Amino acid sequence: MQRVAAVQMVSAPEVAPNLESARRLVAQAAAEGARLVALPEYFCILGRHESDKVKVRERDGAGPIQDALAAMAQRNRVWLVGGTVPIACADPGRARSACLVFDDAGRRVARYDKMHLFTFSAGDERYDEARTIEPGVEPVAVESPFGRLGLSVCYDLRFPELYRRFQKVDIWFVPSAFTAVTGAAHWETLLRARAIENLCYVVAPAQGGLHANGRRTHGHSMVVGPWGEVLAEHAEGEGVVVADIDTDRLAEVRQSLPALDNRRLT
Repeated sequence: MQRVAAVQMVSAPEVAPNLESARRLVAQAAAEGARLVALPEYFCILGRHESDKVKVRERDGAGPIQDALAAMAQRNRVWLVGGTVPIACADPGRARSACLVFDDAGRRVARYDKMHLFTFSAGDERYDEARTIEPGVEPVAVESPFGRLGLSVCYDLRFPELYRRFQKVDIWFVPSAFTAVTGAAHWETLLRARAIENLCYVVAPAQGGLHANGRRTHGHSMVVGPWGEVLAEHAEGEGVVVADIDTDRLAEVRQSLPALDNRRLT
């Protein structure tokens, strides 16, 4: 058994207080026995304007946000899935939304850039991430002491083909900032579906509450088991949910229902 934690935040428009909250919550997760911890999308900034995240983008491999993540992982001796960090790209008006993974010595071991960019329009609520985010181009999975970890971000959850790009992943991560509207309708259903389809654990840390920019995020950070069961959940406000990853249970489910081996389309 290995304990995993999903951190829920209600991030502010300023980086510094968000980093302080992340430090506190990661330490709380470690104190509760988690050795693998994940932060939500936009953990470091949820600005008043969509362009605010571009203003704090960092060069790949260097910057206060990336340094803070490395230090959190090292200080708490945890593997850390660092939500998303705005990383500079060639377009001066946009950034990559990068999910960075650090090992328990604070070394970066993986980077995944969000591939699917959220577009939504209903009444007065409109989003178009492509205006400020440049999409990534490649799925990413990384080997770890906890098994093979797959990386995805928020809107990626609606595209099951991303999760099938790899033959087997033991734990998929989905750091997110689902809106209250789409989250209430689809969040849990999609998370459970991805776990069932891929016979894996799904760890989904989320933003959850009313933000300074007036946006309300759905929350309900959760860990889902390979049979689609919700193992732990936190509805609203900041907090930490923890659950145990049982490799024996994973092997048992995959042996009794070998759907991954029975695939005919790739």
